[in-house]
Amino acid sequence: MITKRIIPCLDVRDGRVVKGVNFLGLRDVSSPVALASYYSECGADELVFYDITASAEGRKLFTGILREVASTIFIPLTVGGGISSLDDFERVLTCGADKVSVNSGAIAHPELIGQAARRYGNQCVVLSVDAKRVNGRYHVFARGGREDTGMDALEWIRRGIDSGAGEIVLNSIDTDGVKRGFDLPMLADVCAFADVPVIASGGAGCAQDFVTLFREVPRVDAGLAASIFHFGEVSIADLKDTLAGADVNIRRVRHE
Repeated sequence: MITKRIIPCLDVRDGRVVKGVNFLGLRDVSSPVALASYYSECGADELVFYDITASAEGRKLFTGILREVASTIFIPLTVGGGISSLDDFERVLTCGADKVSVNSGAIAHPELIGQAARRYGNQCVVLSVDAKRVNGRYHVFARGGREDTGMDALEWIRRGIDSGAGEIVLNSIDTDGVKRGFDLPMLADVCAFADVPVIASGGAGCAQDFVTLFREVPRVDAGLAASIFHFGEVSIADLKDTLAGADVNIRRVRHE
C-alpha cells in the first residue's frame, strides 16, 4: 500500500508567507524560512514553495529566500512561480529544489514540460493546475488564478502527463481557503485517468477532511494545505495520528 503524504504549502509574496480565500484577500502569515524549518522538524513529508506573484508580475522567482529555505529543511522541496524556461528549472534546482512546479509557464510554453522531463527526468516535473468551474466545466486559470484561459482542465492534465509531467498538483480555486473540505468530485475526475501521483490542494479545514479525502478518492497520493497548518488549527503530528487511526497508511511522526 502506498504511503500517503502530507504537504504544507508556503505561498510567498514579497518574501513573506501569505494566505487568502479563493486566491484573494491575502494576509501575512510568517517568514518562509522559519515556517519551512518548523514543518521539516514536525513531520511533514514534503514542502511546497510557491512565489505566487512571480508569473503575474513577469519576473523570476526570488532565489535568495529559496536558498535559505532549502538549506534549513531535510524533506523534499517542490518549488514554483515564474518558471517559464529550462534555465528557470536549472536555477531553481541549483538553489536546492528537488522538484519544479510549472503552471502559467507551461500554459504559455507547453513544450517546456517535455523538454524539462527529458533533461531532468519525469520525477522532477510537477504540473500545477489551478482549476475552477465555469459553466459546468473545469477551466484552467493562469497568473495565480487571475486569468481564465478557457482551456479544459482535464484535457490539459492529460496533455501534461503525456508530455512527461511526473506529478500533478490540482488546486481547486472553488474550495481554496474555504475550509469545507477538498474538491472530491474534481479530484475523482482527474484520478480516473491520471497514471502519475495526484496531490490534492484547496479546502482542508480539519483533520477529518484528510480522512475523507483518502477514503473517498483513494488514488490521491497526497494532501496539501496551508492555513490550517500555518495558524495552528491542525498539527501535522495530530493529523497523522488521526489518519493512522482511520487506517490510512501514513508515515508516523515520532513523539518526544
